[in-house]
Amino acid sequence: MESDLAPKFIRVVENAAIASARTMGRGERELSDKVAVESMRRTMDTIPMHARIVIGEGERDQAPMLYTGEKVGAEFPDGM
Repeated sequence: MESDLAPKFIRVVENAAIASARTMGRGERELSDKVAVESMRRTMDTIPMHARIVIGEGERDQAPMLYTGEKVGAEFPDGM
């Protein structure tokens, strides 16, 4: 298992930025948030890690965000 997660999280941020950029200029901020979060979640679920969101914004204002305590990450290849 690769221990350096930094490049994988750069990919998470890049994918979220690209997804939200496709909705910019429409005056639909919540849609931009939603597609960015969906992209982040989808990309994080491909990373071999077991993780939980520690600080999430979603429950504070009902925005489409990652929630505190939400589990993210893919199963490890060896089933750990």
